[in-house]
Amino acid sequence: MLKNYLLLISVLFFTQFSFAQKSEGKDVNISGVILDKETNLPLEYATLAFFSKTENKIVTGGITDTKGSFKIPVPTGVYDISIEYISYKTITLTDRQITKHENIGRFLLEIDAESLGEVEIIAERTTVEIKLDKKIYNIGKDLTTAGGTVSDALNNVPSVAVDIEGSISLRGNENVRVLINGKPSAMAGFGDTNVLSQLPAEAIERVEVITSPSARYDAEGTAGILNIILRQKETLGFNGSLNLTAGIPETAGVSANINYRTEKFNLFSNLGFRYYDSPRNSFNDTEYFDKLVDGNTVAPEFERIIEDQDVTRINRYYNASLGMEYFLSKKTSLTGSVFYRYGEDADLSENFSDRYKNDNLLEQTLRKEKQDEAGNNYQLALNYITKFNDAGHELTADLQYEKGSEEQLTSINEDYLLTNQTNPDAIQEEIVNEIEDEKEYLLQLDYVLPIGENARFEAGYRGNFKNEIKDYILEQEDISDGTYFINDTITNVFDYSENINALYSQYGTKYGKFSFLLGLRLENTQLKGNINSRLSDTELQEAFGFPIDTDFNNNYFGLFPTLNLIYNIGESDSETEESITLGYNRRINRPRGYFINPFPSRSSRTNVFQGNPNLRPAFASAFDIGYLKRWDKLTLTSSIYYQYETDSFERVEENTGQQTTDGIDIIRTIPVNLSSNARTGGEFGVLYNPNKWLRLNSSFNVFQFKTIGEFNGVDYGAKNTSWFARFSSKVTLPGKIDWQTNANYRGASQDAQSYNKGIFSLDLAFSKEILNDNATISLNARDVFNSRKRKTLTTTEFFERYNESQYRQRQINLSFRYRFNQQKMRNERRNNDGDDDMDF
Repeated sequence: MLKNYLLLISVLFFTQFSFAQKSEGKDVNISGVILDKETNLPLEYATLAFFSKTENKIVTGGITDTKGSFKIPVPTGVYDISIEYISYKTITLTDRQITKHENIGRFLLEIDAESLGEVEIIAERTTVEIKLDKKIYNIGKDLTTAGGTVSDALNNVPSVAVDIEGSISLRGNENVRVLINGKPSAMAGFGDTNVLSQLPAEAIERVEVITSPSARYDAEGTAGILNIILRQKETLGFNGSLNLTAGIPETAGVSANINYRTEKFNLFSNLGFRYYDSPRNSFNDTEYFDKLVDGNTVAPEFERIIEDQDVTRINRYYNASLGMEYFLSKKTSLTGSVFYRYGEDADLSENFSDRYKNDNLLEQTLRKEKQDEAGNNYQLALNYITKFNDAGHELTADLQYEKGSEEQLTSINEDYLLTNQTNPDAIQEEIVNEIEDEKEYLLQLDYVLPIGENARFEAGYRGNFKNEIKDYILEQEDISDGTYFINDTITNVFDYSENINALYSQYGTKYGKFSFLLGLRLENTQLKGNINSRLSDTELQEAFGFPIDTDFNNNYFGLFPTLNLIYNIGESDSETEESITLGYNRRINRPRGYFINPFPSRSSRTNVFQGNPNLRPAFASAFDIGYLKRWDKLTLTSSIYYQYETDSFERVEENTGQQTTDGIDIIRTIPVNLSSNARTGGEFGVLYNPNKWLRLNSSFNVFQFKTIGEFNGVDYGAKNTSWFARFSSKVTLPGKIDWQTNANYRGASQDAQSYNKGIFSLDLAFSKEILNDNATISLNARDVFNSRKRKTLTTTEFFERYNESQYRQRQINLSFRYRFNQQKMRNERRNNDGDDDMDF
């Protein structure tokens, strides 16, 4: 395969430049046509090379057009003519005398089954690469995610877990920075990882798990970084694929990627539509304790409340992207792209609430919430790269603008189904209108200077400027006449900005078997907010129970050193690969707007989430030691890690001291800065491919975390050990049928207030190649046993609550993928956006 690529490069080179030089012989035109032997279709961009035995080199060459035809000026002489197309058998004409204009005929190329098989194994097999600062997982052909989403694919990457609510964690830590092609992106939803559940899994080429990021990366994310590299076809000519999906619960989707590449430009696009019903459910059983009021023990109005909620969710998403890379010269290119996403949600929630005292059912209500949401995001990006030489001396510049808007309209009503009250007051109906606008600008410059053969210096700048404005309007019913009025004590406008300026430099080199990468990043973070509300600072403090600054402007300056080392054991020509890595980095966790806004959500009258505008960024230092050993068919990876975080964010639940109109205590969840959080763990992974028909992949991660801190006089210190494991097998059956099984288990965990039970899930998938291997049909079932449910027991001094929730039910998908002008991904090559590997 390498020979084919080198030949293509050589031919393109000589096609572009050789005729600018004067040939010693007279040029004559050699023409002909090249076709696929099986289909008799033309092969565009097949290559021809004319090797002169006299000069002992390729003198000239050319490529075919859309009709498979070629017409190449060639100096007269004697040549060996090679006719090649990637994954096809080569045709060679030896000692061919060229003396005049000549049509040398039709050539029928046939597929090289052995070569194609090798490429398919590489394309389908999930492999791991260890670099100085990251592990690279080439996703391969994951059948269980066919027709699924990016979140589904991430859940099969070692060290990564996606919980039932779509939150992503790395080694059990949810503070993960998600990048798309090395940069923050509207495709990742301005930091909202739930948006990844809207993008098709087929879009991913590979995932970089960066647990010890170098100084080149943003310091955000104390757990590390997940860099999702999307596919970008770069095959010469016109090619692409079409994906169709249907499933249960009701799911339908279509997506297409199209690429057209010439020697001067590369045009690429992706289009997609997805409709799906994603029902969820939850169950809460809360027991309230007696409490002290002015020294007296007071029993709660209701001793026990059971809530049973079912939510239907109808979602529609459209996404489109279009981009073009233009080659200004051999070493300089300019790439522009636009991405657009539009989504609509229609949710209907029904929550039955049973209220008991002395084991007697006293009251039952039904709360209905109808929520309609529409939003769109778009992104404009411009990339410029110039390579000063072939040794890696280059300058890269990125400019990116993103804008998003979302409007959410929620109507809430609650009625008594049963009550022991006489003529009870009606419960107010509410209408909530939320409008959110977001903007983000990114400017990034990266400079790379090789020093000798084994060293390089890098430096750069990144400016990230983000603003979000949330306009929240609450209308409530006037019980006396049924009209609605605006509650101006809750209605507010929250304007929040996050501005980051960063400079970095790093130096890496190699001494024999030892390599290192040392870097330093300087970042200034400005967190600026304004709360526009009728309430004064004093009234907000009285209402929410803590001091609130309605107009704040906080600046944080940080130095973030990074060090990554790798030692290669054994000889370079050994049949096995063995290495030890060591990483250190300092990171930051910045609070998002959702965590800052002090006005509570209205999703429940009795349980609310409330932001904390006093949150400060958290800082963490992390150490990682890794070991890898790779044989021909077996790869072992392992690591131990330690992380210490100060001012870590923790969510705590407490009684607000307020009650609903019918006497139920209101419980709030609020994020706070606790003193510290220490995390220690280890992970182990195995990739084993004993035969072409069998591939096994397993990983295990165990970690212990310890939290120290208190809030409002309550000690929230906790110590807990948890673990998660996954196993995947893929078997190739007769008839070109593949069968894949994925099993996941997330162990039980505990913090200061809650105990979470373990979660097990199993995914199955089958696929078959059809239409001369140009198409694939797949059937998969995610969460076969419908067991992916969160079960939590929360205990505080005021209540004890058991919660069981299922964010996504069992899903069965049937998917069809058709590839045109492709041979099962054989012509794809990696897109190295955001890649700063030290390939010494």
